[in-house]
Amino acid sequence: MINPEHWQPTASIDLLLKRAKIIKKIREFFADRCILEVETPILSQAAVTDLHLSSFETIFNKPGVISLEQGQKFSLITSPEYHMKRLIAAGSGPIYQIVKCFRNHEEIGKYHNPEFTMLEWYRIQFDMMQMVNEVDDLFQLILDSEPAEYISYQSAFIKYLNLDPFAASRDDLIATVNKLELGFNAQSEDIDTLLQFLFTFGIEPNIGQDRPTAVYHYPASQAALAEICCEDHRTAKRFEFYYKGVELANGFKELTNAKEQKARFEQDNQARLSRGLPAQTIDEYLLSAMESGLPECSGVAVGLDRLIMLALEQTTISQVMSFTMENA
Repeated sequence: MINPEHWQPTASIDLLLKRAKIIKKIREFFADRCILEVETPILSQAAVTDLHLSSFETIFNKPGVISLEQGQKFSLITSPEYHMKRLIAAGSGPIYQIVKCFRNHEEIGKYHNPEFTMLEWYRIQFDMMQMVNEVDDLFQLILDSEPAEYISYQSAFIKYLNLDPFAASRDDLIATVNKLELGFNAQSEDIDTLLQFLFTFGIEPNIGQDRPTAVYHYPASQAALAEICCEDHRTAKRFEFYYKGVELANGFKELTNAKEQKARFEQDNQARLSRGLPAQTIDEYLLSAMESGLPECSGVAVGLDRLIMLALEQTTISQVMSFTMENA
């Protein structure tokens, strides 16, 4: 129900001015490194196949078409990743973008809004750790933070839960979940869900409190767009950044093999169908771009509203956003 009295922005004008200055500083950071700013579509003919993401959908009716059934379906992007990789395959070189993204079935809360702002960038011939270092450089600039701590996913589990995530059995994971005494029914969950629960409630509260923490080498099963590590096929070249209890960034050494990427998309769709979710249209434009030759690259997506929230010492993203979904 709309309440017309709630017309005011959720952020103060003072904080919106400070937000603008931070975005200006971010653009200067990339300009100094000769990284091109780009714009890509908000609407896409394909949607992501990720099991845990859900897109908003709309119908485009050409002139003279009045029936929704005759219109063309488009999805609002959950990330600009696919379009940006097409630019890279076309020879753009290193690029970045500040863009609105949309995720359906997303909660509205301290750190979530179905419409949000993403900062995403890609570096040609960067390996994963070079990308981690550059994210660290940006965060030190914007957050005025100390250099980040780096820890592998496996080491974090061993340090905080006394559990090797790659050697533990499903029963070991269930037993560790039960030790947290959070009332979570672990018996019916798969291994990745159990690992994610343990990471969220057993590890996240312990990392990134005094300075940002980069966690790297996630399980291969949790990195559908990342290269698999040659040294250990159980792990992928994926990393995330955490600071003060907030997940800020998710990055990859990008998979460049089109055949492998198509197989992963198809596996995602099979998993969606097995859970009663609709299969998604696979992005054939992306696969064609990869087939033509996507150069070796690394990329990262940063939740810009969260980053600005921390930089301005606020407690919710609504305090640094003009309007949230609730009064959009």
